Amino acid sequence: MKLGMFMMPLHPPGRNATETLAEDREAFLLADRLGYVEGFVGEHVTDLAENVTSCLMFLASLAHETKNIVLGSGTINMPNGHPAAIAAQVAMLDHILKGRFIMGISPGGLMSDAEVFGNYQKNRNAMFVESINMVLRIWESEGPLDLQGEFFKVSTKQTAIPEIGQGLILKPYQRPHPRVVGTAVAPFSAGVTEMAKRGWQPISANFLMPPWVKSHWPKYVEGREAVGAKADSSEWRVAKSIFVADDEKTAQRYGKTAEGPYHFYFRQLTRKLVGGGRANLFKLDQAQPDSEITPDYVTDKLVIAGTVDSVVEQLLAFRREIGDFGTLLYACHDWKDPALGKRSMELMAKEVMPRVNAAIAKEKR
Repeated sequence: MKLGMFMMPLHPPGRNATETLAEDREAFLLADRLGYVEGFVGEHVTDLAENVTSCLMFLASLAHETKNIVLGSGTINMPNGHPAAIAAQVAMLDHILKGRFIMGISPGGLMSDAEVFGNYQKNRNAMFVESINMVLRIWESEGPLDLQGEFFKVSTKQTAIPEIGQGLILKPYQRPHPRVVGTAVAPFSAGVTEMAKRGWQPISANFLMPPWVKSHWPKYVEGREAVGAKADSSEWRVAKSIFVADDEKTAQRYGKTAEGPYHFYFRQLTRKLVGGGRANLFKLDQAQPDSEITPDYVTDKLVIAGTVDSVVEQLLAFRREIGDFGTLLYACHDWKDPALGKRSMELMAKEVMPRVNAAIAKEKR
């Protein structure tokens, strides 16, 4: 099992943006030094608690300071941009990174972003599909562009001068295009099946109950088999909120209680998702009252916290529950205590994962 990271860059809204952006960059640089194989970062325009407003711009700032970690958009919210701009910006970043890039895409889940871009009452799933289809067609095109859709139009046919390059859009470094992944945030997600049919790989969100995470794998298998391909568990990425400490008392205080940033994260998330009609994500029994979906309840259910020994056992139990998968994405949280945040990432890479992989290898023998 590989180790990566997924940053939903959520910080207390009162924190200084200059500091939080620097902190988020530092987490990526630390992950690169520690050998994390991939790192994804999200984006939102209308959320002061998540102030990475462009994941591509953020990743570009890391391009020449990281060496090995593959950087991923997590995700580009396709309906909120124009396909031509997305195609050009992704292609440019892919060249800067010399292919050390994964293109994560989604319809976007923040309703205030949808509203500010005029998409709130529109079919954002249809916009998402049209947008990524146009991006891929732009990269395939060898001549002046003329793409007409329901939501977007991409044309240079009236102004193109192909012999001097005018009217054409840069193609990515990776051909035909970078690896495409998508986040899976719903139980039994039909979107995972559709992604799989197109050769795209899923990332299961860190805020889903384990049975809902488990439900993604058969949907992925279904999609791969529909196109005559075989699903491989190495293609499945699973994000999880994890805190590792040198002592159990610190692990429980910082990882589970209101004193730590994990509780803050789920307080923010439950306010958004439960208030937005998505309380089902946090329920094993759909008859459970929404009033019981509290930050305390969700943090206790969804955070793995403990010493190295404890986290190893909890991760192996989590894997037994959901099934085999290829990459564990350590979900990054605010560094309320920078020393503890960095130490957790270090223990995860240097002590937890080697022991987890040794146990997995022993199971397979």
